[in-house]
Amino acid sequence: MDTSKIIEILAYTLPSLITGGVAYYLFNSYFNDQQNTRRWLLQKENQKDALPLRLQAYERMALFLERINPSKLLIRVAPISEGANEYENLLIYSIEQEFEHNLTQQIYVTDECWTIILTAKNTIIQNIRKTNMSEKVDTADKLRETILSDLLDNQSPCTVALAYLKHEVASFL
Repeated sequence: MDTSKIIEILAYTLPSLITGGVAYYLFNSYFNDQQNTRRWLLQKENQKDALPLRLQAYERMALFLERINPSKLLIRVAPISEGANEYENLLIYSIEQEFEHNLTQQIYVTDECWTIILTAKNTIIQNIRKTNMSEKVDTADKLRETILSDLLDNQSPCTVALAYLKHEVASFL
């Protein structure tokens, strides 16, 4: 083969290869951009559907914290007998029932928020049990009085958890 023929073939082939490479790069970039746009639109659509569910979960968790707050719990759940142990069990049963009713909401809240809510619930139960173990508590009414007087001295765990809940909702809105 003649050198001039090789140069002529290269003269035709090289621009074709460069044009083909540029076209491949541009089409590849365009398709990747379209795929990212579709993915973003789908994610935006999913978030639009998920936001009301998340807000509803946070609302339910706020209601849960308000319902297990000892100051409101003691008013709502009246003692059925004079025994402090029976009243303690009734209060804890009421808290556990509320918790089980809202258990599925953990899917929509962050792990940290769920941990704080669990801690608040367990702290309240622990405080009720600790108060009932006191020597000065012998009746259900005395248990109520002691729990309420302890609340005046200390901040309720529900208040702390509710503040965190509000902060978290504000951060994603």
